[in-house]
Parts: sequence; C-alpha cells; structure tokens
Amino acid sequence: MQQMFDLTGKVAIVTGGNGGIGLGMALGMAAAGARIVIAARNGEKAVAAIAELEALGTEARFVPVDVSDEASVNAMVAVAAAAFGRIDILVNNAGFNIRRPPQDYTLDDFHKVVDTNLTSVFLCAKAVYPHMKAAGGGKIINIGSMASLFGNPPFTAYAASKGGMVQLSRVLATAWAADHIQVNTVLPGWIDTDLTKASKVQMPGLNERVLERTPEGRWGRPDDFAGIAVFLASAASDYVTGTAIPVDGGFSISG
Repeated sequence: MQQMFDLTGKVAIVTGGNGGIGLGMALGMAAAGARIVIAARNGEKAVAAIAELEALGTEARFVPVDVSDEASVNAMVAVAAAAFGRIDILVNNAGFNIRRPPQDYTLDDFHKVVDTNLTSVFLCAKAVYPHMKAAGGGKIINIGSMASLFGNPPFTAYAASKGGMVQLSRVLATAWAADHIQVNTVLPGWIDTDLTKASKVQMPGLNERVLERTPEGRWGRPDDFAGIAVFLASAASDYVTGTAIPVDGGFSISG
C-alpha cells in the first residue's frame, strides 16, 4: 500500500513554492521521494525553501519565473526538464489578490489578478504537457480557493479567477485523460500564510469569524497540505481526475 504513495524518481514543479501552501505541498512530496523545482519570483525566499527541502534528503532547485508571461513559463519548464530529465508533477500554486469591491476595480487590476491566478495555470499546464505525455502520464494539481464557492465582494477578480481554475481543470482533465494525465483542484480554506495575514488586518473580525465557522476550530497550516499533495501526485489518485477538493477544516460545509 505504501508504494502507491511513493514519489521516488518523480520530478515536481511547484509555482510559488517558496512559502505558504506551495512550500507545504513541496515538503510533503519531497518527504515521499520527489525532486522539487521551486518556480517563483522571490529568490531570497526560495533559498530558504530549498534548504528545507534538501534537509529532507531530496534534490531541489530554484528557477525564477513570471507565471503570467508565456516566454518566462516556457523557459522555466525547459530549465527544469534539462536539470532533472523529466517532469511528472505540476502544482499551480502561484496566486495574487487585490481586495476591492467590483465598482472600485480597474481593468488593469482585474487583468493582473486573472493573469497571475488563471492564465498562469493554462500557460504552465500547456508547457509541461509534452513532457508528461512523453513520460507516459503526469499529475497537475491546481490550487484554487473557497472563493470559487462563495460570493464575497472584496474578492472580485480573485473569485472569478479561482472559479475559472476549477472549470479549466475539468477541461484539461477530460482533454488529457487519454494521455494518463490527471488534473485536480484543491480548494484551501482559511490558511495561516503571509497572504491571509494581510486579510486579518484589512478585514476586522475575520479571525473570530473563521474560528467560529470552522468545525476544526483553528486556521489551517501549510503543512496541512502535505498529505493531499502526495495523494494527488502519486499513483494512489490514478483514477481521480477533474475534482475540486476542499481542504478547509469543514468551513465550506458549516452553516
């Protein structure tokens, strides 16, 4: 049974993997034997993340990327494939938000959020597809959000991008099933990361509301995503595709 979750010899690219949920997933996959490519903007944060990954005994490498730029994405994937010889897993985790009600949004704001959160998923998935097909299969894990389930005015473009991600994942899952590539979405709840620290400041009372509604009675942690990452990246999920799985301590099912 344990062999079903073994990622030895596999290579995973994690966008935005130098912190938060992305790093939590990268550490989980590294512990299961995967080699990791951290694709991100912040090189300083990436150095610390690489050290954590290498401490687990795996190979890890940082490759800078702008996930909203096609040329940058293609270059990142080419470097990753040249460095490790293959690409088996892609985690589309890079994300960005501008919190404003819709009437205060500019078109430029909207495009920035959608390009970072949604267009990047298309670009990265398209870039890794030939490598996964050549390897006989692969796993794509897209990090969505509960914002795809609820209507929350300050999350105007963010919610639209994450809802689009769920549907894009379904399209990719059906399009690439014959190539043995599974595509799934993870929907994080309220997780204690740098991104949500800003939310606590900008949204008074948020902490209390999250604790009250979450049956688990706490905010999530990045390491809560290690297990779901290993499951969706491994042979254990070979017959699971096109799904959107909440990892939220029960927030989305609580009244």
